[in-house]
Amino acid sequence: MSQDARRPSGPSRRSVLAGVGGSAAAIPLMASPAEAQPGPGRQPNDAVDVSLRVNGRDHRLALDPRTTLLDALREHIGLTGSKKGCDQGQCGACTVLVEGRRVLSCLTLAAAVQGRSVTTIEGLAEGEDLHPMQTAFITHDAFQCGYCTPGQILSAVACVHEGHARDAEQVRQYMSGNLCRCGAYPKIVAAVLEAAPQMGRA
Repeated sequence: MSQDARRPSGPSRRSVLAGVGGSAAAIPLMASPAEAQPGPGRQPNDAVDVSLRVNGRDHRLALDPRTTLLDALREHIGLTGSKKGCDQGQCGACTVLVEGRRVLSCLTLAAAVQGRSVTTIEGLAEGEDLHPMQTAFITHDAFQCGYCTPGQILSAVACVHEGHARDAEQVRQYMSGNLCRCGAYPKIVAAVLEAAPQMGRA
């Protein structure tokens, strides 16, 4: 039997795949609704003037209106203490304080906090004097790799001010939004409980 006679008739696997690839390439990419309709007189990448008060200093920035507070802090102001972990509000590494309340800066638009006081880990100490929570974290060795530590400390400060540091179980509950991949949770709890009385919140 000849080689041509043994070859199956009809389209080959290669020709089918090539046809599918060509069809996919012909499908136009769809713009998202936000991109398709940027609004009257504004293109999606138009910058807006944003004034942020961070650690007691004012910063005037020209930002894309979609810029998060985390990106504004890290990329535009140069304060890299707030960490980008999951970028989805799940790990707490980006936690900062806005008017004393903990906020996930990766989910907060920079423009939304204009006129409000933002505190990052860089602004927690007073000169060379560490904040009691920072000192307690060092005393209890409440960190290993340190990546989550800025968010942990700021969340812990807010936890104490909220009145949620009366016992270990309460601290664990109200600090549960801050993940530590190294597993330093017992030491973190001990640090929060030690710092609370020094912050006037026993």
